[in-house]
Amino acid sequence: MSAVTGADLREAAEEMSSVLLPHRERDWSSVPAGSLSWSCWTTAAHVAHDLLAYAGQVTGRPDDGYLPYDLRVSPDATPTQVLTVVRACAGLLAAAVDAAPPDTRAWHWGPCDPPGFAAMGVAETLLHTHDITLGLGVPWQPSQRLSALVLRRLFPDAPPGAAPEVLLWMTGRGDLPGRARRTSWSWRAAVD
Repeated sequence: MSAVTGADLREAAEEMSSVLLPHRERDWSSVPAGSLSWSCWTTAAHVAHDLLAYAGQVTGRPDDGYLPYDLRVSPDATPTQVLTVVRACAGLLAAAVDAAPPDTRAWHWGPCDPPGFAAMGVAETLLHTHDITLGLGVPWQPSQRLSALVLRRLFPDAPPGAAPEVLLWMTGRGDLPGRARRTSWSWRAAVD
């Protein structure tokens, strides 16, 4: 299995849009995203924020923290507009990851390589799409291929099983037979 790339980020963002756009007329601002305290709207804006932050890290290459900037999505943005912002930020991160030399390192709780930032971007997109679909009552599960990429890169200690179910379990969002539900977790993005 190869490293996570810009194409994987674009695929995750397109999947988010395709599953959520049919529900764009609903009030995302008043519906919690699954078990999160954030609304569906805030959760989607959070995905865009993280994707842009990761793009800044890859291109700015700080070695001691996150760059001091933030994305502000207009509070008047419709769900369709927020999903467009997500796709735009995924495109920025994809371009940054694909253009970066392989030895590039930037801070994310230690030195992280471009495929690590790509994996985190895919994970944020898949996991929060799952949260939003739960909030909206839309049946959906992350893709097998993208989930497997994320598990391989960010959760090397993941147990065997179907990748989408394992990814949800690893992040406290689902159950696995014979295993207690996780209440805390972290991924391993740093490489050195």
